[in-house]
Amino acid sequence: MTTAPIGTSVVRAINARAALRLLLDRGPLSRPEIASLLTVSKPTASHLLAQLRDSGLVKSDGSRDGAIGRAAELFSVNEAAAHTAAMDVTPERIAVVVADLVGTTVGRFVLDTVEGETADPGAQVLEALSGACAQAGIAPSDLRRVVIGIQGAIDPTSDRLRFASHLPGWQRSGLSATLQEHVGAPVDIENDVNLVAIAERAHGVAAQHDSFAVLWVSDGIGMGLMFGGRVHRGLTGGAGEIADLPLPGAPTVTETNEYGASGMQALAGAPALGRVLAANGFDGETPVASMAAAVASDSDAAAVALDEVARRLALGLAAVVAIVDPDLIVLAGDLALAGGERLRSLVQHHLHATVVARPPVLLSALDENPVLDGALRLALTRVQDEVLGTVSGGQPKPQGDDD
Repeated sequence: MTTAPIGTSVVRAINARAALRLLLDRGPLSRPEIASLLTVSKPTASHLLAQLRDSGLVKSDGSRDGAIGRAAELFSVNEAAAHTAAMDVTPERIAVVVADLVGTTVGRFVLDTVEGETADPGAQVLEALSGACAQAGIAPSDLRRVVIGIQGAIDPTSDRLRFASHLPGWQRSGLSATLQEHVGAPVDIENDVNLVAIAERAHGVAAQHDSFAVLWVSDGIGMGLMFGGRVHRGLTGGAGEIADLPLPGAPTVTETNEYGASGMQALAGAPALGRVLAANGFDGETPVASMAAAVASDSDAAAVALDEVARRLALGLAAVVAIVDPDLIVLAGDLALAGGERLRSLVQHHLHATVVARPPVLLSALDENPVLDGALRLALTRVQDEVLGTVSGGQPKPQGDDD
């Protein structure tokens, strides 16, 4: 059976998308540079750029003086062709970043919320987005896509947020659809630690690894899993919800206890670790402050407290390593960062003493808000792919040869 030849419009579409991808990745380029990088003729490069400019995706960006001959005209992506937003939702606040098509931040906003109060998610999200979009000079409905990072997991079968009792009002079926209706733009909801894993692989300590696990140690404890360069979410979106992992010495979900937690959360969430630190004389205003004080101390009590904290974290990690066997474990979250290198080395020691596989344990080095970082990278990737998908073969326009 013979294969039908590829039409010229298909070839032009492929080349036009490749040209746009080059401009997204490398910034301003001249016609000759694009022709060389795509291995096409200069007239063909001119046709591609004319098509992309007519569609509003590419613009002229000045010129670059050459050593010989006239200056070469430069072309770049029209950054205003599409905008995207990233959000980080916690019980205390909703943080938003709006970026243009090339990833430049053009708006920021933080909406303070009341912890424990039943919320109207649609109204809150729209208010937070409106604040950031106002700085960018656009409306929320102008956004091409919104990615929301949240302390929970969206079940794709019911579009319902799970593992999020700390966010009253958000546990409803059709949550993504409801938010999309309020915003007027596509909305994706993603687990916050999954987004941290995306940021770690993009430019963090896991940048050279396709398969790794991020252990988030904070008020709650969570995990993000990356397999083969892709986030592993599981059938119902709950992969990595390590807080409920049954562990020796921890109450199960069917047992009552005075702290209302079970599994690894009962052993290694911030409240539990704060009690360990307080029992050894480090009783700060917050568990993070207590951790920092213990790390700064050279007392025997500090050594005992940090060793117990590390042992608890390693206990949960041992179960993950035995099943998943990741290339790397990344410790993240405010409590893990407060523990620093001293805690990291103790966690690695206890983990390697427990399991046959011995993945290195590293400390996250991401700056600012890694959830927003990962959400913006995911949103930008999806929007750029969508924009690339809109590029058709077009029709070439007769033009003379260009330098």
